[in-house]
Amino acid sequence: MSSLPPWLAQLLPIVILLGAIALVLTRLPRVDLGHSPRFLRRRFLNWFPLGMTYAFLYMGRYNVNEATSAMGKQTSNADFATIFFWGTLVYGVAFLVNGPLTDKLGGRFTILLSAGGSAVANILMGEVVYAVLERGWAPPGGIVAWLSVLYAINMYFQSFGAVSIVKVNASWFHVRERGQLGGVFGILISLGLYFAFDWSKFIANAAPVYWVFYVPAVLLAAFVLLDSFTIVDTPGEAGFKDFDTADASSGDTGPALGVVAIFKKMLTNRTILVILCVEFCSGFLRNAVMQWYPKYAKAVGVGGEFVASNWGMLSCVAGILGGMFAGVISDRVFDSRRGPVSAVLYAGLLAGAVAAVFLLGTTGTGWAVVFMSLCVIGVHGMLSGTATMDFGGKKNAGVVVGIIDGAVYAGTAIHALVYGAILPTGADMKVAANWMPWPVAMLPLAVVGLVLATRVWNAKPQPRSVPQLSSAPAAGAPKRTGTEG
Repeated sequence: MSSLPPWLAQLLPIVILLGAIALVLTRLPRVDLGHSPRFLRRRFLNWFPLGMTYAFLYMGRYNVNEATSAMGKQTSNADFATIFFWGTLVYGVAFLVNGPLTDKLGGRFTILLSAGGSAVANILMGEVVYAVLERGWAPPGGIVAWLSVLYAINMYFQSFGAVSIVKVNASWFHVRERGQLGGVFGILISLGLYFAFDWSKFIANAAPVYWVFYVPAVLLAAFVLLDSFTIVDTPGEAGFKDFDTADASSGDTGPALGVVAIFKKMLTNRTILVILCVEFCSGFLRNAVMQWYPKYAKAVGVGGEFVASNWGMLSCVAGILGGMFAGVISDRVFDSRRGPVSAVLYAGLLAGAVAAVFLLGTTGTGWAVVFMSLCVIGVHGMLSGTATMDFGGKKNAGVVVGIIDGAVYAGTAIHALVYGAILPTGADMKVAANWMPWPVAMLPLAVVGLVLATRVWNAKPQPRSVPQLSSAPAAGAPKRTGTEG
């Protein structure tokens, strides 16, 4: 790619990104459940701001990777692993509290809390970095300790994000629509990777590094204001009729269970337990790829290669294509089952990890991990974003997301500990061969995840009643959906 004219090299990533989005949107098959155009318009005004908020939450979460790289000698790769470990540990544990809270308080309230809390935490991290770099402040305990605490606070509020998304969308989308919802929503979530890596890199190159924290804080604050006017929890709150979504809550008209009872119910469900273990592996693999390829590329001196220069954009495109591939084949090929798709994508993850081992030190390394990004984001969207709605139902979606995403971030925290211990440091980082533990450590997780995914091949939610999508029309009357206002 170095032979391209400079103007084309700058334009090409944007063209690729827009092309991927256009391809997906024009080729996406439709699932017609009889929703009225008015309902579809209002639903779009609900999920689009919600998705963009989550995209900027990603920017305010993974910006710490670029910030620690841009701070030079102030922080090392091991320091980044420490900061990231504490943040992800808090994120995973917080789900056990924030999942039930979201079921109780509603997704609208908690997405506002998530974005607002993350904005404040990012401002505080920016203030610490500003004081150290511009004022020469020597924080007691060191900058790593301060950033670890503030990043952990940030990640506590961040943990409301995924739970809120699933909680809100569970009431607006039928099971038959959710596979493709996971794909479309993957576009917005994948944009967060683009913002987090490429935008953060651009900001760090164009301005002092503390702006890497300030910019997402401002964007999140703006979306708190927008979301407060656009997002509601259910169709009924927007003037439409609530409808049966045919998930695990379908037909459940009894009183809400207590938190302990819900946890017991979910943790004695074999399907939930297997998904939990698969997503532990996904958490390890997703961040082994996303967080450490940029560090590897910078250390060994391949930062000018196309993949390294456009990591955020390529991760975004991979996420878009992976999410759409997973969503479409789940609904169209596998009858809205999520297990088969996860098994297919885990086979791809294993193949990518093997390729990365043999291609380490070549330009092929970047493309191998891009392919792995496609696969792991597809799995994560299917299981954490879609299966949680199916098996938890709109009634218990928050708790199930809390349990499963807690497992994702348990895997992420373990990944940070492992890679902080096994990856090279100092002058050893500049030799590609010394990074061999990086792809090798992915192999056992990919094998285990593949085997486990095959164990939920036929799993589908079992509604308690036969869902009724639309009321019977009067003789001669046009057929209209029950979601009409």
